[in-house]
Amino acid sequence: MQRIFVTGISTEVGKTMASAIIAEALEADYWKPVQAGDLDNTDSHKVAALVSNSKTKIHKSSFELTSPMSPHAAAEIDGVVIEAKNIHEPQTDNHLVIEGAGGLLVPLNAEDTILDLIMPNYKVVVVSRHYLGSINHSLLTINWLKMRGYDVSLIFSGNANPHTENIILHKTGVSLIGRIEEEPTFDKATIRKYADKFRNILQSL
Repeated sequence: MQRIFVTGISTEVGKTMASAIIAEALEADYWKPVQAGDLDNTDSHKVAALVSNSKTKIHKSSFELTSPMSPHAAAEIDGVVIEAKNIHEPQTDNHLVIEGAGGLLVPLNAEDTILDLIMPNYKVVVVSRHYLGSINHSLLTINWLKMRGYDVSLIFSGNANPHTENIILHKTGVSLIGRIEEEPTFDKATIRKYADKFRNILQSL
């Protein structure tokens, strides 16, 4: 069974939509280990509302923090200590999509980062969205993962920018799953459309 960790080059780049698409394509379970802020409408709630299949199960986050900020700061405000060693993958016989929080090196505490949640057997999907500085952020993220020995694939999110995308693909050599366009709305039908489009390549990761 596949374990696919979805991370982004920054925050608000499209990780949750990508996670919903992957979960729908593989009829996989979904788990967000650390949720910070917006507890009435978490990423888990969003994914649950976007998938259509009956097989996907949404697993409870290990930490749900009230403040929309870096987990280490949100945990301090809530009087909680996050330790990567205490975050355990939920038990499931199904494929599992794991969504990170923010970028790869977002701190969980003084020592651990999101990177420490990515187990050696996980495949990693990086979501990259074009903005000034996104080439640097994409290369840093992908190269950190490659140095650690992970199998990395890429999803581009938003409007195309060939100059940016071509150099990222050229310099990293990672495989491209596809692009999530700037859609007018993301609903179940939109998620299904991309799930159908990406399914074959996701199954072969």
